[in-house]
Amino acid sequence: MIRNVIFDFGDVFINLDKAAIPATFRRLGLDPDLPQFISLNKAYEIGALSDDQFLGQASSLLVLDNFELITRIWNSILADFPAYRLEYLEDLASKARYRLFLLSNTNALHIEHVQKQMGDVDYQRFVSCFEGFHLSHELGMRKPDSEIFEHLLNVHSLEPRETLFIDDTQENTAGAASLGINTWHLKVGTEDVTSLDKFLKG
Repeated sequence: MIRNVIFDFGDVFINLDKAAIPATFRRLGLDPDLPQFISLNKAYEIGALSDDQFLGQASSLLVLDNFELITRIWNSILADFPAYRLEYLEDLASKARYRLFLLSNTNALHIEHVQKQMGDVDYQRFVSCFEGFHLSHELGMRKPDSEIFEHLLNVHSLEPRETLFIDDTQENTAGAASLGINTWHLKVGTEDVTSLDKFLKG
């Protein structure tokens, strides 16, 4: 029986436009597929770099000396957070049948942007639904590494067989499944987190 639910954030609650950043870079004549940029992103996601360090290194790699423009491009991946998903989550939390957690690979600039985009009231409505709100840049770990899942299991005393993890990335659900956690690899565009009930029966 499922007693605990761990949610991803991007493309589970907030919609993402994953094509936005590379498309903008290409319009500017920049290369978004630089291996160094991918490594930079991963380092930033685990909080190994400050915002200024990230922007400085991104500026050098992209040969684009404009932190404000880089920040706008960087945040363009973040689209809308549909109200019906927040309402569903609040309803689920209010019933108190499951322990709810968030686990997201994200970075400080993205979270700051989300807070501004949602507004303080709605952002706090969202955060308050969870017993634990875990962001990779604060933990110093990221999915799909087993250590981040082990951290949640240990900190919150969760049994893997009683836990469901929801993520839109198969690599991440595979990482959780390797520890015996139940998973739902959510198919973006054809599935929605509000269909969660079918995974919670039994």
